[in-house]
Amino acid sequence: MEKILVTGANGLVGRALLRVLLQNGYTVVAVGRGPSRLKMEDPSLIYYAADITHPFEMQLILEKERPAVVVHAAAMTQADDCELRQNEAHVCNVEATARLLLDAESFSNFFLFLSTDFVFDGKKGMYTETDAEAPISWYGSTKLQAEAIIQTSDMPWAIARTCLVYGPATEQGRSNIFSWVLDSLQQNKPIKVVDDQWRTPTWVDDLVAGLLLIIQQRATGIWHLAGPDRSTPYQMALAIAQQYGLDASLITRVTADTFTQPAKRPLLTGFDISKAQQALGYRPGSIKENLSKMAG
Repeated sequence: MEKILVTGANGLVGRALLRVLLQNGYTVVAVGRGPSRLKMEDPSLIYYAADITHPFEMQLILEKERPAVVVHAAAMTQADDCELRQNEAHVCNVEATARLLLDAESFSNFFLFLSTDFVFDGKKGMYTETDAEAPISWYGSTKLQAEAIIQTSDMPWAIARTCLVYGPATEQGRSNIFSWVLDSLQQNKPIKVVDDQWRTPTWVDDLVAGLLLIIQQRATGIWHLAGPDRSTPYQMALAIAQQYGLDASLITRVTADTFTQPAKRPLLTGFDISKAQQALGYRPGSIKENLSKMAG
C-alpha cells in the first residue's frame, strides 16, 4: 500500500488522520514537533521529530522515505500569535510550505495542503471554492500566500480549506471549541462565548474522512471541507451543554467586541460544501449527530 507523510502529526487533525490512514492500510510517516504524543502502536507507522522550518530536515526525511503523498497539516494556527509574531508566522506558514513543496516535487506525486476559512474577509459567509479571498488577519494572509505557492506547482496538488474544527482534546494538545466548552462546564466554570461570528463547525472525524477521499481519488484543486450546519460558537456551546446534561446558565452570550484580540476575526465565514459532496462523496454529520457520537 502507498506511503503517506503527514506533518503536524501531534495535532488534533494530524492524529485523527493518522488513525484513518492506518485503518485504510496505508504506511504512514508522521512528522511532529518534539517527541511523539501519538500513543499508537502500529508497524505501519514511522514517527520523526522534526522542525518543518529547518532548511534541510524535511528534505532528508522525504529523501529517505519517498512517500507517494505529502499531507501538510502543520502550521502556526493561533491567529493572535500570528498577529503578534508575524515574522515567525511567515517562516512557519509560508517559507516552510514552499520548501516542503519543492522537496515533495522531487520525491512524491501528490501534495495536499490544509488551509482555513480565514483566507476570506467574512463579509458574506457560506463561501464556495471560487469566491475571492481577502484575509483580514496575518494568519489568513500567510495561509493564502502558501496556497498561492502551491498553485504554481507542476505536481498534482489539492488545497483543503476547513472551518472551526472540533473534537475531543488530545493529550498535551491545544483546546478547541468542543473541548474548551466541555471542560469548563464540567468544572462549573462560567464562560463567555461569542454569538456574532458565524461558521460551519467541522468535526475532526468528518474532516479527515474528506481528506482521505481527496487522497484516494487524487482529487486536485481547492476543496471546502466543513460541517453542514451554520452555527455561532455560542449556539455550539449550548448544544454541547444540552448533549452532556451540563449547566447552560454558565454560558454568557457576548459579541466579538467583548474581547480585545490582536487579530481580527471574520464575522461570517462558513463553507458551501456542495462541490465536495457531489464530486468526492463527502458526507459530514450534523452538529447534533456528531455530539451524540462523541458522547457515545
